[in-house]
Amino acid sequence: MSMPEHVNVAMMTSGGLAPCLSSSVAYLIEFWANALKDGKIKGLTIRMYIDGYKGVLTGDSVVISPDVYDDCTSLHDLGGSPIGNSRVKLTNVKDCIARGFVKEGETPLEVAAQRLIADGVNVLHTVGGDDTNTQAAELSHYILDKHGGKVVVIGMPKTIDNDVVPIAQTFGADTAAEQGAVFFKNVVSESSANPRMLIIHEVMGRDSGYLTAATAHKYRQLIKSQKFVPGFTTTMKSRDIHAVWIPERTIDIPSEGARLKSIMDETGCVNVFLSEGSCVKQIVAEMEAAGEEVPRDAFGHISLAKVNVGAYFSKRLASLVGAEKTLVQKSGYFARSAASNDFDRDLIRKCAEAGVESAMAGVSGCMGEDEEKEGKPIRAIEFSRIKGGKAFDVSQAWFQELLKEVGQP
Repeated sequence: MSMPEHVNVAMMTSGGLAPCLSSSVAYLIEFWANALKDGKIKGLTIRMYIDGYKGVLTGDSVVISPDVYDDCTSLHDLGGSPIGNSRVKLTNVKDCIARGFVKEGETPLEVAAQRLIADGVNVLHTVGGDDTNTQAAELSHYILDKHGGKVVVIGMPKTIDNDVVPIAQTFGADTAAEQGAVFFKNVVSESSANPRMLIIHEVMGRDSGYLTAATAHKYRQLIKSQKFVPGFTTTMKSRDIHAVWIPERTIDIPSEGARLKSIMDETGCVNVFLSEGSCVKQIVAEMEAAGEEVPRDAFGHISLAKVNVGAYFSKRLASLVGAEKTLVQKSGYFARSAASNDFDRDLIRKCAEAGVESAMAGVSGCMGEDEEKEGKPIRAIEFSRIKGGKAFDVSQAWFQELLKEVGQP
């Protein structure tokens, strides 16, 4: 497919926040504006759908004035999304009707297709996780099959979980780990607020332990640069991490309790990094057996806030280690709402530049480093290959070294 002389580009961000949304929008605007300046296209309209797929369904969008294209570099300094997010599944008709996005008798896919056709969209950039991008591909196919139209869809892989197959590194994950480390660098001081203190740092990560592991790694890099003065109770060991619990590894609570109790006896505190997805299936089974309803979102994902993994583990661990006080702190919202760091900005820039080129060539796909191809090239990865739930590789040398250093078997 060749692009028309005047290209109508639309963008949307969707799903949970991640430290990449604003930079993704900024770089996409920059490279489309460059294409216009360089004469690769003759005309350009950039439209933003407000609040993700909600905006597509309700027709809520804004066209960005060419006068401010150059000013959009300032978006790099912002966390969150400059155009708003939502969690909407286009094939969940009941949910879309209940939330007022479509009327009774309408199908969300048809409503969304009609909106893109009415707005004359040639290229749709979706910044989101696997659900967002696979939905966009489905919408593109629907428009082609039902209306004979063509919309090039270029996905930008946003998720702090870093769990999308076959993408080596998703946008925002590195920044979130860095920010989670900063968060705990302050929270760990609470270990000095009370004798025999148990602190559980609950980190986001539904199916993958990547973010918990990466946050622990970055935090330990921070404290290794900290000088501790002999003779005081605050030491490297009291500020260190004593356990890293993630979904990919079995957690033997009684055994870990015995190990951590010896650390509590020695240092007067225990610090645990816990992935919010750890042992979720076990906890849900216990809740449902007790007759409790476990809420799920439009995609069928369990509400982890309701499951409350941190509280589950704190109750069981506190007695085992003899804690006088327990503190559960969640870094998720702090970490995911930051602006992109230099690592993520560089990755986003490369993917946005390649994404605009791919769009002009008429090739749809989700941008990213394709780890199933030799050399992990940045390319428009076929949507049929995109899926979530990629497990964190616990065999990586840096993670094994971390476990060894903290004394966790």
